[in-house]
Amino acid sequence: MSDDVVRTGWHSGTLGMHVNVVRWGTWGKPVLLFPTAGGDAEESERFLMIRALAPLLEAGRIKVYACDSVSGRFWTDGVSSGAFRAKAQSLFDAFIRDELVPAIRTDCGGLDQPVITAGASIGAFNALSTLCRNPALFSAAVCMSGTYDMSRWMGGEHTFDYHVSSPLHFVPSLPEDSEQLRLLRSRFVLLATGEGRWEAPAESWAVARVLGSRGIPNRVDPWGTEFDHDWTTWRAMLPKYLEELA
Repeated sequence: MSDDVVRTGWHSGTLGMHVNVVRWGTWGKPVLLFPTAGGDAEESERFLMIRALAPLLEAGRIKVYACDSVSGRFWTDGVSSGAFRAKAQSLFDAFIRDELVPAIRTDCGGLDQPVITAGASIGAFNALSTLCRNPALFSAAVCMSGTYDMSRWMGGEHTFDYHVSSPLHFVPSLPEDSEQLRLLRSRFVLLATGEGRWEAPAESWAVARVLGSRGIPNRVDPWGTEFDHDWTTWRAMLPKYLEELA
C-alpha cells in the first residue's frame, strides 16, 4: 500500500452495514469527496479525479477522503419508497457526523479543523446537505452539476427525514436566532454547473436563491455549453476550486 493512500472501512453501527473509506494524501486541508449516486469510495480514483488533484495532494495542500454512496444508491434504485430513501439519507448524515468526521479528525492528528465537502450530481446534494446540516464540522462545499431537488424520487411523500435532509426545504425555515444559521453565514457554498448535455443549471440557481435569502455566502459558476454532466467537466472544476479554498 502506498504511504499516501489508505483503504479502510468498518461496520457502521449507525447504518448497520460495512462502509468502505479511502484517503489520498498525507497532509493538508481535509476534503470529503462524495461519490455520484451509485458510486463507491474508489469511484473518484477510477474516473481519474485523484490524478487531476495530484498537484494539490503532492504539495500537501489537501487530503481527500471518500466513502461509499450509501444513501445515493437508494435514491435511484427504482424500487425503494420515498420514506425509505429519506430515512437512508438521514442515517447517512448521522454516519458522516458521528463516525466519519471523528475518523477524519483522528487521521489528521486530532485537529478539529473544519472539512471541505465536495461532490458531483447527487454527490453535490450530499456535499450541500452535509454542510448545511452540520456547519460546525464543515467550512465550505464545492457542489458540481448538482441535483438538489430530490422530491422527484419521493413518490409524492414529504416526510420529516426528507425535510431535514433537503436544504431547499429546511434552510428557509431555520430560526433567525439559531446557532445553525449563524454558523452557516460564516461558511461558503460554491455551485458550479456546466450548461451542456444532461446539465440542469436551474437547480444550482434555485439553491443560490434559497441560500442568499438567508444570508449564506454562495456563488454560482456557469461553465458554458461545452461542459456536459460528466467526469471530464468535474475533473476540470474541482482542482480549480480546491486551489481557491484549501
